[in-house]
Amino acid sequence: MKYTHLEKVDITQLKVVCLINPSAANRKWRRRRRLRRYLQNNLPGELIDTHQDKQFTIQTTAALSHQKDVIIAAGGDGTIADVIQGIMESQASPPPLLGIIPLGSGNAFRKSLGIPKVIPLAVKVLHQGYVREIDLIKFDGQVAGFTSLGATAEVTFRKYRNPIPGLWGHIKEAFQMPHFSPWKIKLHLIDGLDSQGKKFNELTLEEEIFDCVINKTQHFGYSWKVSPFAKVDDGYLDITLFQISGWQYLFTFPLNYLGILQKYQKHFKAKKIHLQGKNLPLQYNGEPFNYCQNIHFEVLPRALKVICPPSSFKALIF
Repeated sequence: MKYTHLEKVDITQLKVVCLINPSAANRKWRRRRRLRRYLQNNLPGELIDTHQDKQFTIQTTAALSHQKDVIIAAGGDGTIADVIQGIMESQASPPPLLGIIPLGSGNAFRKSLGIPKVIPLAVKVLHQGYVREIDLIKFDGQVAGFTSLGATAEVTFRKYRNPIPGLWGHIKEAFQMPHFSPWKIKLHLIDGLDSQGKKFNELTLEEEIFDCVINKTQHFGYSWKVSPFAKVDDGYLDITLFQISGWQYLFTFPLNYLGILQKYQKHFKAKKIHLQGKNLPLQYNGEPFNYCQNIHFEVLPRALKVICPPSSFKALIF
């Protein structure tokens, strides 16, 4: 069934499936029987909680995209990202709508789309929400809502190698940031806007950076407003270059977290980016990708339809 931007949705009249990551947020789904019962009683359609790994979620979503009108991702940013990847890989026409129930510790997607953290309120959005068409980032066969190269990506790689899960794993590795060396990068930006809003066709930069954030969402996980100028549906990638030392990054983190420090860093928007460097760590959707030498990013305008609350269209964040 085709839905247009700003159209109200009644999921009780649609074919719905909810994919649940039972390991999200330290196995919240398995620990909370009342939560399980609540979702079973308040969501139409099928609940699948046999999550095995990333590829299982992507492949399951791709298959279901040809059968369902709505696919609900219940988990954190990783689960949501895998469901989005599956929808895009399916090439279903029309593609299913995406619904979100935040179960994970990192919820950048739900924060940037105004979806409440409280689960009954998130379920209410699914029943009373509207369709919003959002952009995605495409690179190397992957899609993402948020990415970074440099320090935050290196922290992500290290966090995945240590045994401490969730927020505390990130905090432990973040304290190593002062010891990171900066990265030299070359960026080629196509069809964009500079920090003053002036349009350009092409722009080439050679910079030394501590971190480079390329986003569509305003947030990273844990409600970190890392890209305050990003808009999920403006047709541009949002680029912020952090050109400070590791010590400065660490000590100014409260300002960074609130999106204030970014006002004093180099900022651009572009529809395509080609980036070169030496062993650049790249993370996407809060997960490690690879150490890159050359990487190409482009925006996919209004590539995904998501069920959001009315406040989402007013840029209000819960």
